[in-house]
Amino acid sequence: GTIQKQRQELQLLIAELKDRDKELNDMVAVHQQQLLAWEDDRQKVLTLAERCNLLTNELNKRNEIIKSLTQHKFKELSQKVTDATAHRQALEEKNQSLHCSVLELSAKTGQLQAREQELLTMLKLKDEVILETTNYITEFTSKFKKLESALRAAKTEEFNLSKEKQDLKLRLKELVLETNKLKDDLCAKVEENNKQQEEIVHLRQENGYLRNELALAVENAKRKDQLLQFAKSKQARTDTELSNLRQIYLKQQRDLQFLHVNLESSQELRQ
Repeated sequence: GTIQKQRQELQLLIAELKDRDKELNDMVAVHQQQLLAWEDDRQKVLTLAERCNLLTNELNKRNEIIKSLTQHKFKELSQKVTDATAHRQALEEKNQSLHCSVLELSAKTGQLQAREQELLTMLKLKDEVILETTNYITEFTSKFKKLESALRAAKTEEFNLSKEKQDLKLRLKELVLETNKLKDDLCAKVEENNKQQEEIVHLRQENGYLRNELALAVENAKRKDQLLQFAKSKQARTDTELSNLRQIYLKQQRDLQFLHVNLESSQELRQ
């Protein structure tokens, strides 16, 4: 009677697992679309950054010959500086929108992790996949924050070309405070992740007890095959997301190097 009851419960769990697996597939598809949208926004930001760099170089060249220009030329150059400032503000608004999209993506990723943790009592393989996925998402968030900080620093240099040295010092202080806040947030997320790992260890122990009881079932081999198929499906999705994240990471590294070179060039020109 106990074995029959466990069979019925196992059948219900497998049916629920199929539904959850379909939901995960749908969420992964949405995640892929959001990554594509984010990539499109990132390309736009890089294009705008390159345009800002060109405008900066043009402004430096004009500063070399400003003494020989008439009052009319001086007013024309001032108008161009105003346009460049308006363009920078538009770029900041675009970057803020991108940051909101990343936060929304992180929230949806948290929901996905919560759904996966509900199955930890049945699947040891899915425990490992969830842990790896969490680590990759944390690493991706950290890399993106570093890239965002570098982009803000580059925009700050552009802003300082039309301001006094005192404005530059104040802006740098604000960036230091913001960086410290981001570090505090990162430490909080690391602490939360450690708590989740402790909970996963406890759930794995309970999972061991459940596997010992399921060993008495006559159809154990067939059930394990079904669970293995679900795990393989999840692993395939995880590999796909990992490949996409790696490609984005490589692109971000190249973009960060490009922005770093532009930043050093702007600093040398300003000095």
